[in-house]
Amino acid sequence: MKRALITGINGMDGSHLADLLLEKGYEVFGMERRCSSPNRTNTKHLEGRITFLHGDLTDQNSLLRCIKESNPDEVYNLASQSFVGESWNTPEQTSDVTGLGVLRMLEAIREYGKPIKFYQASSSEMFGRMVENPAKESTPFYPRSPYGVSKLYGHWITKNYRESYDMFATSGILFNHESERRGIEFVTRKITDGVSRIDLGLQDKITLGNLDAKRDWGYAPDYCEAMWLMLQQDKPDDYVIATGETHSIRDFLDIAFDVIGVTDWEDYVGQDVRYMRPAEVDVLRGDSTKAQTELGWKPKTSFEDLVSKMVSNDIERLENEIR
Repeated sequence: MKRALITGINGMDGSHLADLLLEKGYEVFGMERRCSSPNRTNTKHLEGRITFLHGDLTDQNSLLRCIKESNPDEVYNLASQSFVGESWNTPEQTSDVTGLGVLRMLEAIREYGKPIKFYQASSSEMFGRMVENPAKESTPFYPRSPYGVSKLYGHWITKNYRESYDMFATSGILFNHESERRGIEFVTRKITDGVSRIDLGLQDKITLGNLDAKRDWGYAPDYCEAMWLMLQQDKPDDYVIATGETHSIRDFLDIAFDVIGVTDWEDYVGQDVRYMRPAEVDVLRGDSTKAQTELGWKPKTSFEDLVSKMVSNDIERLENEIR
């Protein structure tokens, strides 16, 4: 039986990846930060099925301890300060966790001394200004946020350790992906939660930032399959994971409101400069040809289905809360 250690287990990707690995017969260990009341909203269904370990990407000794306790065949590093907007408010902490945290995990694996396959969650935010559209593995990076810069450090240090120490270390450059488990502070979930509240009479309006930003959105469980496939290859490499389609925030709103039968949503949506980025990324689109060719991966869930799933799930959740 293979053993896997997942950092960021309580996040959207961590919980979906744990579901996938359990289906494939893995013994799964999930790393979470120690706190008085762990947020296991996404992993409540996994309690008793996986082993939770306490660790922190800012503390290398805790990472080495997690590796010793789990003795994994594979490590999936999904933990980070993952909210792009927050990275301007806490740039140092974002750099410490999202950037240097990758180095600490790689060093812990190297010090452990056993062959472990390592996956690093890189990000389309590393492309930022989009020197080339769509972006592929060879496209130059141009990050436009402290988060994007931190992710770029993690990406390059992973490549450096692969080449310096002959480690099986790979990075998945994942474009935007969402699911019903996305955190409420992210714009997509803010929309689906807000639309659901409007439908149930709990809220009158949603306040957002830039409505014209365009993203390449996929479904998180599809992207977790790509992570796993990367670690099943004979040799490590880096892959862009994307749908190749772009949609604006306005497109997202169109579909979300259509679920509740509203075709003209202008009166329900406001804008606030507080939600605007200091340096905006206008468009992100990826070319996943390499992943489709070498991994046999392709996205399975359409943009329309993704948005509909999120709205329907939030409506059901809120209905259960108010009963």
